Amino acid sequence: MRIIVVCGAGASSTFVAHRLRMRARERGLQVDARAATESTLADALADADVLLVGAHLAGSAERIRTLAAEASVPFAMLPESAAADDGGAALDLAISSAGVGS
Repeated sequence: MRIIVVCGAGASSTFVAHRLRMRARERGLQVDARAATESTLADALADADVLLVGAHLAGSAERIRTLAAEASVPFAMLPESAAADDGGAALDLAISSAGVGS
């Protein structure tokens, strides 16, 4: 599963993507989690299975949701705690949003 994590400048999304990969490895899942910025999002959505968006981008959510819909990529907002989380909650959100296992 390819997961794109987007935030404003890419710093917090890099941490979240790294933690997602670690949790996925622990669970025996093959996950390609990558960070993106708003400015690189359109290209990053190619071949993505799910888009996770940082809570601080709530003001841009509709525009980002539209980009994701145009690329046929499921969209989910991360909780505010995601940047400090161990990646487990973000991985669970990505799996449920992508419809994996359902």
